[in-house]
Amino acid sequence: MSAAIHTGGCQCGAVRYRAEGEIGFPHLCHCRMCQKAAGNYFMPLGGVMHENFKLTRGEPAWFRSSETVRRGFCEKCGTPLFYDGSSDHMSITLGSLDDPQSVKPELQTNLAHKMSWFGELDHLQHDNAMDITEEQEKTVSASSNQHPDHDTEVWPPGNRHAEGQS
Repeated sequence: MSAAIHTGGCQCGAVRYRAEGEIGFPHLCHCRMCQKAAGNYFMPLGGVMHENFKLTRGEPAWFRSSETVRRGFCEKCGTPLFYDGSSDHMSITLGSLDDPQSVKPELQTNLAHKMSWFGELDHLQHDNAMDITEEQEKTVSASSNQHPDHDTEVWPPGNRHAEGQS
């Protein structure tokens, strides 16, 4: 049986990584630092042992958010990618995985900062008129500068067709 291989990276493709094996402790962190770092209400994280983690393109920029934690992000597009807490593993943001559906969070941490209204989200009204149409999605896709959800040999693509993109 072969070990799971997870790849991922930032939105623009300047920083890419590879993680082999299980992504441990997949969780949603609600602490205020993670909220600020993600620009969101929580940050989904999971850990991979340092020896099973490798950058495959580019180098992240780092911000030391506390004495014991540094956070890696893409300097070009700002995508939050890593949480390095000076331990035996590197935490990766689960949304930066090429297949984020492959790792399901198993728990939550720092609930004192969790939004009190999260339990109501499934009951929010859905406005179908605001959903992107197939035609709009094609238009956005044709001009998108977002890196595809797979490794590419070249970044940025000088010739979009050479990368199999249309």
